[in-house]
Amino acid sequence: LYSFIIHNKDTFFNNATRSRIVHHILQRVKYEEGKNKIGLNRLLSNGSYEAAFPLHEGSYRSKNSIRTHGAENHRHLLYECWASWGVWYKYQPLDLVRRYFGEKIGLYFAWLGWYTGMLFPAAFIGLFVFLYGVTTLNHCQVSKEVCQATDIIMCPICDKYCPFMRLSDSCVYAKVTHLFDNGATVFFAVFMAVWATVFLEFWKRRRAVIAYDWDLIDWEEEEEEIRPQFEAKYSKKERMNPISGKPEPYQAFADKCSRLIVSASGIFFMICVVIAAVFGIVIYRVVTVSTFAAFKWALIRNNSQVATTGTAVCINFCIIMLLNVLYEKVALFLTNLEQPRTESEWENSFTLKMFLFQFVNLNSSTFYIAFFLGRFTGHPGAYLRLINRWRLEECHPSGCLIDLCMQMGIIMVLKQTWNNFMELGYPLIQNWWTRRKLRQEYGTQRKTSFPQWEKDYNLQPMNAYGLFDEYLEMILQFGFTTIFVAAFPLAPLLALLNNIIEIRLDAYKFVTQWRRPLASRAKDIGIWYGILEGIGILSVITNAFVIAVTSDFIPRLVYAYKYGPCAGQGEAGQKCMVGYVNASLSVFLVSDFENRSEPTSNGSEFSGSPLKYCRYRDYRDSPHSPVPYGYTLQFWHVLAARLAFIIVFEHLVFCIKHLISYLIPDLPKDLRDRMRREKYLIQEMMYEAELERLQKERKERKKNGKSYHNEWP
Repeated sequence: LYSFIIHNKDTFFNNATRSRIVHHILQRVKYEEGKNKIGLNRLLSNGSYEAAFPLHEGSYRSKNSIRTHGAENHRHLLYECWASWGVWYKYQPLDLVRRYFGEKIGLYFAWLGWYTGMLFPAAFIGLFVFLYGVTTLNHCQVSKEVCQATDIIMCPICDKYCPFMRLSDSCVYAKVTHLFDNGATVFFAVFMAVWATVFLEFWKRRRAVIAYDWDLIDWEEEEEEIRPQFEAKYSKKERMNPISGKPEPYQAFADKCSRLIVSASGIFFMICVVIAAVFGIVIYRVVTVSTFAAFKWALIRNNSQVATTGTAVCINFCIIMLLNVLYEKVALFLTNLEQPRTESEWENSFTLKMFLFQFVNLNSSTFYIAFFLGRFTGHPGAYLRLINRWRLEECHPSGCLIDLCMQMGIIMVLKQTWNNFMELGYPLIQNWWTRRKLRQEYGTQRKTSFPQWEKDYNLQPMNAYGLFDEYLEMILQFGFTTIFVAAFPLAPLLALLNNIIEIRLDAYKFVTQWRRPLASRAKDIGIWYGILEGIGILSVITNAFVIAVTSDFIPRLVYAYKYGPCAGQGEAGQKCMVGYVNASLSVFLVSDFENRSEPTSNGSEFSGSPLKYCRYRDYRDSPHSPVPYGYTLQFWHVLAARLAFIIVFEHLVFCIKHLISYLIPDLPKDLRDRMRREKYLIQEMMYEAELERLQKERKERKKNGKSYHNEWP
């Protein structure tokens, strides 16, 4: 007590800290004689108590205006200044959030606000790239050639029922592809990789300022207590803590290893389930593209590939949501099986499992479309088949990027809409139903006289995993915003619009719809920061492959410098792209079709006589060359350019990222000076207090007639 200046013992600890102290005691008190009869959690699990939670500080509404009468309590103040939809454009009152909900929740909203603010430049540049595609659309030589190619007949994209089609029929898709795949795409991919690094580095500086202001600099994880479940499980085995010197429960190394092996096997199995689900989607796509091609409705029949992609994405989304429910239960079981020692270890283990499950679940189909769709199909007359039965799906004549854009756009919009509904809509419906039952049972007058614990009990409890769902939603969104951003530059803009709503939606939920969560301390966002860094590294690799493999950027560049009208001149403008479309298509002899691939129509509707030749996207020799359908020299030039681009792009961006990380210090200079100043003042105060004590002792000795020689002054 002598280390603190305490004016009033009743108000020295705020309500959040008091709740944390009480919870600490209740978690460890022994309520009955016998084995494992310890703690509030066990009483809750066996039904002795229905619920246990801290109380809100009264109502969040008031009959009087906060401007004239002031706030009635902290909850009312938070609602008016933070959770109300009318203040969406204002800064968040983070100190008030921390005082009411604790440091951990305060840090989440600080990080969410920082992430949202950093999305503004990314969204602006992404919108600029999209608008650049719009303004240059009429000058794009490639889309012009596609739209004017009425005499180029493309081979069917599926067996039997898919017809021959004019290349000009894909004019709209070629134009849409240019909106996302244009000259500014590479610049935007580099910018987003650098942006991710700048975001994380400046967040470290922002977190340091918050940790200093909230007195978290000296708070260490070592202060964390052992989980009651761990204590109950290993109470018979104890060993000395090397730091405290006190005996504590101990988990044997062999026991820990065996549990980790079982847990890792479970993770691997669930990831295999995800891959199996993706395999099912692939089979659906290759089967339905033929079905839609034979559909009786002309709209679907003429757009069979788009219809296949759209329905596959929607089915994929439904599978994602269903598997997420299963993953949560499996991750919880595996984490409890590991028996983590502390709450932070439990949270980190559970978080890593759920992130791996959901990341693979959400992005596996996107990875398939980006890097595998249309890459291993073979060529007409020698198609590669799945289980020697289904012909693998080909890309649209305008390229695979349109499929990737559809996948990202639909999944991102549906996912964010569903999450927002589940976060706010579900609690609102639940609370409305509870209020309705209470009105029917007790009447309106009786309901208003309920004590605070009755009112709070009728609210929804916070998620059992704390802030996990909130962080996971934002981290997965960060992945969508960075990993495939070269294919969908509007992703940062969609993320920004969602997050502006998300901040107030989460605030409204915490203040009005949920019981007050137990306050807890934290000095950073935990394992999520490492996951963000991993996503930043992965985004560099994936964007390099998207530009090199999925988009037509490299083939166009090779054509402009090596094969086009400007070959050898060092130019790559639109005039250098004349003839690119024809050069990127190979010729196939229709009579070389396999029996099971031969289309039902002979193409006579185009020229009045059966077609002899059709075209397909690839760099192969003609059917009359010495090696029919062999790869041309241009194919190997494009392949070498793609590999070279990936290596140069990755090394360049990684160098820039590391340089930025090195140049930006983790602590701002003014904060470092404040911390040094504080340390200096503390030393001065301690010196003066010790000097005052010694002088006081010397005066007392002189007063009592006692004196010593060679005393310190």
